[in-house]
Amino acid sequence: MAWGLALRASARAKGAYVLVCGMVDVRYYDIGDVPYGYQEVSMNKEAIVSSKAPAALGPYSSAVKVGDTLYLSGQLGLDPMTNELKDGVEAQAEQALTNIAAILGEVGATMQQVVKSTVLLADINDFAAVNEVYAGHFEAPYPARSAFQVAALPKGALVEIEVIAVL
Repeated sequence: MAWGLALRASARAKGAYVLVCGMVDVRYYDIGDVPYGYQEVSMNKEAIVSSKAPAALGPYSSAVKVGDTLYLSGQLGLDPMTNELKDGVEAQAEQALTNIAAILGEVGATMQQVVKSTVLLADINDFAAVNEVYAGHFEAPYPARSAFQVAALPKGALVEIEVIAVL
């Protein structure tokens, strides 16, 4: 709160504008139009679930839609029927991407609408194998992507993939 108040005071002194950021929009307001403190931005968020993908493993949503953007939680290579991990990194990557496609399908989206992905690997040496599977699910222009080795993944998974799609 102190930062917001300092920003407002600084902007008033210079006769400038205040930048107000929210999850769904960014607006510039003339300093005279901004009430003291923070400007509230309304946000409608909707949880998205699919019977064709595994349920969340904890207190989070498999996906959340905000405006025209869909944020998917990381998907493991879990078979939605058995809730068991597939065997091997390639099979887990294939299942994770299949789960992602199923969740996207719930809002009428496809893998081509994915703009950003993050791949988490239990072993970075599996990068090439996962990359080969990954390439089979996307076409150019490919989504922006990050890939990391992590200490461990839930349920002892070998790979986890999360994405952001624009609807």
